[in-house]
Amino acid sequence: MRGLTGSGEGGGESGGGVTGGPTGDGTGTGRGRLLTGWAASSTALAGLAVFALFAVGCSTGGTGTRDEGPAGTQPVAQVTPSTMTPSTAKPTPRVDPVALLKADPKVSERVRTDLRACTGDEYPVDTSYGTLTDGPSADVVVNVMTCGDSVGVGTYVYRPRSDGTYKNVFAIEQPAVYGTIDRGDLVVTTQVYEKKDAVAYPSGEEVITYHWAGSRFSEQDRVHNDFNRAVGTGEGDFPEPTEPTKN
Repeated sequence: MRGLTGSGEGGGESGGGVTGGPTGDGTGTGRGRLLTGWAASSTALAGLAVFALFAVGCSTGGTGTRDEGPAGTQPVAQVTPSTMTPSTAKPTPRVDPVALLKADPKVSERVRTDLRACTGDEYPVDTSYGTLTDGPSADVVVNVMTCGDSVGVGTYVYRPRSDGTYKNVFAIEQPAVYGTIDRGDLVVTTQVYEKKDAVAYPSGEEVITYHWAGSRFSEQDRVHNDFNRAVGTGEGDFPEPTEPTKN
């Protein structure tokens, strides 16, 4: 136990002193300085290690913590699914034009008698639906034609009633007549024939526009067209093209 407190001046019985430091003063201050130096060295080494790791982290793959950058500020685009509003329009009720004509006393007996199917159950009848008289539903325009050459022989307009039946409010029966609906008006076209005119080549036409006023149709406009009789009567070749005149 003496070795723990010996003066140790360079040897003696306490030469193996455990507490003797490099200075050999035997006071134990050498040991404290050794520990202090070791601690300082350890701290320095630890600092160097941290610096080295920081440097490696910064030099690997770019700019370290700056790689992530600031949080995005742009709004995320959102796609709103388009929705189509279903149509609320009611379908136009269809009629049997042949039954309508045959039950109508305003249709002449001649037209009703000649109204026969051309082939199978196909009748020479054209039917149009539209607004003409501001009735509770669509008005019906019926054109009756011949089977052979499709020449119109009668045009009729039927106005719907609130009970679902129809009333004849317009009728014209003459050769080559045809009625259409044009922007809420009734337009009736009739071909004008003179003697010796073929069915395919009339001399002209009358185009009459009728407008519904109150409880009847009244004539709104009339256009007469005269056709050139010199064309369409023969077969010929186109003239040969000529060279343009040079100055």
